[in-house]
Amino acid sequence: MDQLMINAAVRPLIDGAPAVSALGWGMWRYHGDDVAAATARSMAALEAGITLFDTADIYGFGHEHGFGAAEALFGRVLKANPGLRDRIVLATKGGIQPPIPYHQRGNRLVECCEASLRRLNVDCIDLYQVHRPDLLAHPAEVAAALDRLRQQGKIKAAGVSNYTAAQVAALSAHLPFPLLSIQPEFSPLHIDPLFDGVLDQALERGLTVLTWSPLGGGNLLGDAGDERTGRVAAALDAIAIRQGATRAAVAYAWAIAHPARPIPLVGSQTPARIREAADAFTVQMTGAEWYAVLVAARGQPMP
Repeated sequence: MDQLMINAAVRPLIDGAPAVSALGWGMWRYHGDDVAAATARSMAALEAGITLFDTADIYGFGHEHGFGAAEALFGRVLKANPGLRDRIVLATKGGIQPPIPYHQRGNRLVECCEASLRRLNVDCIDLYQVHRPDLLAHPAEVAAALDRLRQQGKIKAAGVSNYTAAQVAALSAHLPFPLLSIQPEFSPLHIDPLFDGVLDQALERGLTVLTWSPLGGGNLLGDAGDERTGRVAAALDAIAIRQGATRAAVAYAWAIAHPARPIPLVGSQTPARIREAADAFTVQMTGAEWYAVLVAARGQPMP
């Protein structure tokens, strides 16, 4: 049988940092004042084998506590739990400045990173990512800022989020060290990276792929709201029923099965659901089943 390998093995990512599993934890809904509850969510991720924690300076913007709220809350969690920092790979992002909306020119990206360090109560960020490309910033300017941060020991590695393959190539041409990661939106409902060169480039350059919104912004969790989502949900459910798994676990496994070995960033802030995400590692599917999900998303047969 054409059985796909859902590779759950941990892998080294950054020298001097813990290895990471095939799932990460995304903290875009992580905000508030309850440090105990925030700690419980963090520990649930660790219990699920997740060591990569991904946040951003803009997380919290539009909510009660505002810009920087997620980083500030996690900084309080790290301060209250001194051993936690050494158990995780800490990733954050910067470069969005409402309402411009993007600003990475001059010294701005360095200032963003330094502000993140203060909010997080750490001396160094393991993976610092440019959140979205500033179309007015020359790639050499962005590269110089990332190189400066790395040389100063404020970051260990650099990545990008929401970049096209061409934008990755342009930035890489000016960097004196290789980019570590790319973070696209990728799920059974958002399949563009399969065809726009992003995953192909990751395979070519050895980029780690962190994927945001792996459950289609939560649209794959409940009843389908439109015909396309319904088709995809049905294709996932066909695997889930056979495997005795949840639809969410199958959606994660579907992404992990790609040879670029994407790391879906689990977005749930419910400890039980964070722990359940690891069920993805037990899912088995065939190549035919994987393509059935893709055909459902495309709405037409493969060419």
